[in-house]
Amino acid sequence: MRILLTNDDGVAAPGLWAAARELSRVGELTVVAPSKERSGAGTSISLRRPIRVLEAVSEVEGVRAFSVSGTPSDSAIVAIRSLFEEKFDLVVSGINRGSNLGHDVYVSGTVGAAMQGYLHDIPSIAVSMYAYADLDFSGAARVAALIARRVASGALSGPMLLNVNAPNVAFGAIQGVAVTSLSQSNYCDRIDTDVDEEGHYYMITRHEDMHEAPEGTDLWAVEHGRVSVTPLPDRVVEERFIQLLERLVPDIQDELLAAANQRS
Repeated sequence: MRILLTNDDGVAAPGLWAAARELSRVGELTVVAPSKERSGAGTSISLRRPIRVLEAVSEVEGVRAFSVSGTPSDSAIVAIRSLFEEKFDLVVSGINRGSNLGHDVYVSGTVGAAMQGYLHDIPSIAVSMYAYADLDFSGAARVAALIARRVASGALSGPMLLNVNAPNVAFGAIQGVAVTSLSQSNYCDRIDTDVDEEGHYYMITRHEDMHEAPEGTDLWAVEHGRVSVTPLPDRVVEERFIQLLERLVPDIQDELLAAANQRS
């Protein structure tokens, strides 16, 4: 099995290489990651701008590494579509320093890079840590490898995008693995203001004051020492609105028809 490993923390990030050490035991691993941290890049790409790719220092014997001047999504797209002739069987993005829970998945560069694998019909996993300091990547790395082995065996197949968040505990202290839905949480909505020599400015930062999440959500799982595995696009969100949208469609169609008749 051929595995592509990328991230949004940059090619030198310790979480990337913790994942690489585990994944290199599962299949033929290649690392293609941004040259520097690109957190919060979401699914952005460097449209009509030069993207430079250089071979980078690898921390795992037998694993080639490449540094990309663009975004996490750029890294995945260039690797999948241009750098290599053979197709990848799995894309893994991470391990991210800090969680990607709830609505944060929509701005996450970690998830954005994995999304590119999914859009290219490759099973993909985004892996993040529920902490920022004193990180123990061993549990998250082991879970990524365990999921990768299921992809290799065919137990997991077809289009797949999993958002994995691991508690910051030693491997043996993980309380379990839970298949979850997205919580209604958002870390990235704190606005700080200040003044510098150019005047008043705003800064979007993360806050730590999260609302209590209901059981079954990603935030609830990691707060209870479990690894959260959330299938994306989030089925709960889809199912919540699909019936409402179906009920609205006839009215929208009628109004469109009425408007067209008025013009004719």
